[in-house]
Amino acid sequence: MQINLRRQIGELPWGYFTLAILLLLIGMVTLFSISHQQVPGMGNTFYKQSIFIMPALLLFIIVIHIPRTFIHKYAYIAYIFGIVAVLVPYALPLRAGTHRWISFGLPFAIQPSEFVKIITIIAVSRYLSDQSNKKMKFMTALIIPFIIILIPTAIVLKQPDLGTAVVMVAPIMPILYWAGARPYHLFLLVAPLLSVLTGFNSIAFAVWGISLGIILYMSKPKILIGIGLYFSNIFLGLLSPILWNSLQPYQQKRVLTLFDPSKDPYGAAYQILQSITAIGSGGFWGKGWREGTQTHLKFLPVQESDFILSVIGEELGFVTIAIILCLFSIMIIKTIKFSAFSNDRFSALVLIGIATILISHVFVNTAMTVGLIPVKGLPLPFISAGGSFLLSSFLMIGLVMNLSENHST
Repeated sequence: MQINLRRQIGELPWGYFTLAILLLLIGMVTLFSISHQQVPGMGNTFYKQSIFIMPALLLFIIVIHIPRTFIHKYAYIAYIFGIVAVLVPYALPLRAGTHRWISFGLPFAIQPSEFVKIITIIAVSRYLSDQSNKKMKFMTALIIPFIIILIPTAIVLKQPDLGTAVVMVAPIMPILYWAGARPYHLFLLVAPLLSVLTGFNSIAFAVWGISLGIILYMSKPKILIGIGLYFSNIFLGLLSPILWNSLQPYQQKRVLTLFDPSKDPYGAAYQILQSITAIGSGGFWGKGWREGTQTHLKFLPVQESDFILSVIGEELGFVTIAIILCLFSIMIIKTIKFSAFSNDRFSALVLIGIATILISHVFVNTAMTVGLIPVKGLPLPFISAGGSFLLSSFLMIGLVMNLSENHST
């Protein structure tokens, strides 16, 4: 591989990098507050996170200098290595009850799925960028991209890691739309999921059934195909009770307590209630750095990663949360703009995929902390603790800056 050393550093969109550094600083300040009573060493959250900063920046520097032709050429090879990487933990002893980690015999471990979600986006983008716009108008053109994404997603889901699996599959619809797929075909792909979700409520299911019939009628498919699509979706909706019964009891409780936390305040709803209490007690300006009672009395669970936004809300207030959301919004909008103005089809698809990953992480983490969705572990980019996640976050912004049109190719 020949690294493009001739690229002018000044041509890169360094304002984008600044957004990531600001978010990282907020995260490190918060982690220092969380861990200031912990014993120095590998058990200290702030210390562990600090170790990964330099490798993350080094990875970023390497990525911004890799020619995009190299990334495109070796996308499939990277994908194969990624599949192998997420399979390796299955051959290792369980760590924290899961098959997510590769230890290397060190106090910390690497979570390969954090990198595979990005590699998968690159592989899908490679496939779609090699297809003609005419071919993308056919439903069959969507099969291979789905297979490329579903293989690693299924492996990660089995580890089990539902949060990462959701993030891995989330970019498929935006990428396919960006690649020129027909909205009607994308609707047909989403319809089975909507059928299952609405099947839990008779009124919602009836409304969905009518809407589905109208959409299929207006789309004018062949009669037999239209009838088949309609009744297959209705059948899936009728299977919803079976799917509900297949969930583990703790998963059912998480869904039920989303609508009524008082059902299990010391069990499934405990995390949500403590998170809401922490954010609410912080008010507009917060209680002050290292002054959070919910945080330091350990009422708030998983405060260094999944619920770090709750710590920020308690200690630094709503104003800091608003700043964080503004920084993420600017970052995501910039990524989408880079994609929209890109003259390279492959780069545009990778960028829209990364934008979707960022949106997924920010939305799920934020909505979870205020009780809008069931609790599912998903960290906040650049802010939450996690070495693998920090490395993958800087890998993403390195790719964005590399593939943006703000510099010569």
